[in-house]
Amino acid sequence: MTQSMLTLPVSGRDHTLGPANAPATLLEYGDYECPHCGAAYPVVEALRERLGDRLRFAYRHFPLSQIHPHAELDAEAAEAAGAQGKFWDMHHALFTHQDALDGAHLMRYAAAIGLDMGAFQRDLETQAYAGRVREDFMSGVRSGVNGTPTFFINGARYEGSHDFATMLEVLNTVVEAAVVEAAVVEAAVAEASRREAVR
Repeated sequence: MTQSMLTLPVSGRDHTLGPANAPATLLEYGDYECPHCGAAYPVVEALRERLGDRLRFAYRHFPLSQIHPHAELDAEAAEAAGAQGKFWDMHHALFTHQDALDGAHLMRYAAAIGLDMGAFQRDLETQAYAGRVREDFMSGVRSGVNGTPTFFINGARYEGSHDFATMLEVLNTVVEAAVVEAAVVEAAVAEASRREAVR
């Protein structure tokens, strides 16, 4: 079976944590109302803490609206918060309060993280970020995503378990390979420069 690859690379359009030049990029397609995504949330946080600057994490929306009635609104709420520089604050609030994701609770979380409430409410009422959520969703569909959470590591779909130990082992392998590759490239550039200098 051929491994699925990410069709839309992680870029400046994405919500990311960690340096852009990190040797490993972990992308999640998630749904704020999905219990499996909720279980993966602390795992991702622990991976980020353990790997530090060696990991860049990106999150894209994949709301499964047919089974999770609040998922679309929650994704739009995260984007509305992101427009005010608070995407990750709302992301945290949603995943740590999965039992309370209706509109009234979204307003409470928005107030708690210090959003401009008028702008936030207008954005939700007008579905200002529905298009952005749709873009994420369709990029997932084109990359073979059909459930949540789905992870990609450096553009390749991760098919393993979502527990900390397994994911850490895979990410460490990716990081080590990237470090070795960077060293080989650096050595080749140094050798080319040395030969040029000898001429």
